Amino acid sequence: MRHFLILLLFTGFVYSSFGQKIADSTSKKTKDKKIELRVMPYLSYNRNLDFMFGAIPMMMYRVNEADTISPKSLSGMSAIYTTNKSYALALFNKWYLNEDKWRLKFFFFTGNQNSQFYVDDIDQPDFYDYGTKTTVLGIGGQRKIVGKFYGGLSYTYAHYNTIYEDDISPSSISHSNALVFNLLYDTRDAVYYPTIGYKIRLDWSTYPKFLDNQLASNRISFQANKYFQNREAKDVIAVRFYGKFGLGNVAFEQQSTIGGTDIRGYSDGKYRGSGLMDIQGEYRYNFAKKMGLVGFFGIATIYGSDTPSFDWKMYPGGGVGYRYNPFKKSKFNVGLDGAVGKGDWGIYFRIGEAF
Repeated sequence: MRHFLILLLFTGFVYSSFGQKIADSTSKKTKDKKIELRVMPYLSYNRNLDFMFGAIPMMMYRVNEADTISPKSLSGMSAIYTTNKSYALALFNKWYLNEDKWRLKFFFFTGNQNSQFYVDDIDQPDFYDYGTKTTVLGIGGQRKIVGKFYGGLSYTYAHYNTIYEDDISPSSISHSNALVFNLLYDTRDAVYYPTIGYKIRLDWSTYPKFLDNQLASNRISFQANKYFQNREAKDVIAVRFYGKFGLGNVAFEQQSTIGGTDIRGYSDGKYRGSGLMDIQGEYRYNFAKKMGLVGFFGIATIYGSDTPSFDWKMYPGGGVGYRYNPFKKSKFNVGLDGAVGKGDWGIYFRIGEAF
């Protein structure tokens, strides 16, 4: 099996497109709806999770109709089940309030993930299966300090119950309580599809003993994204540097894994460690009002791996993708990416841009 290799059909795109046409045809007779609702059926195949199916409803709206400065808020959920008996239910919310002076978020996830990890310090180095029942609850907020600077605090509770194949590692039940302090510098012209500006963010996540954490640790993450307009402002060039640095005793469930946003093209979960760094770029080509293509490439490295030979090596990844905007009034894309890495590959369904 391989870790999180997603192959999503375009059923959601077809549905969203059909729903959009209905909305357009009735917009002349009725006022614009206060809430834009889109429901995307989810159907996929994954070498690790097998067949996956479910639904992802999302809606965009203004908390205060009179506040035209704040970006629209986003609320949604995803419910997914797989034929290897994994499942996931997630609720996600982002609220923008008081002329974008406040940014609040709420996230809840519960699920059972049957996956794998790589072990080499045994007689037969190989991938070994594990299953983790996970529950995560996160709440947080940011306040504008001055100009384009924000500061914030969030709290995340996570509970894990992990069982390993052939008792390759002892089964474990653990939980964590994290406080995250963050600073954000944001000059983007839009939060969901920026075309110019910077997004620079620094997070300090702490898991202190006094919050009943079994392993006290700290984690620092830093991201710097820059966006440029191109082709007479029709296209966007996006570049990103990202680093996540684990300090202290980093639990298995809290390790960083190459894949997903950082870097696409790795889906089997082989390269994981206490820290990760990467740099990547993406070209976003908009050939139609509602559709576009992307091309991307990046390089990542890790440290603190349980397999020391993986540390500080270069792991390149690149690929192409398709984008579609299901919303009428907002630029918010969903899409499908295909990428190739070092001895690995992956197909990823996207809700929003990669970064």
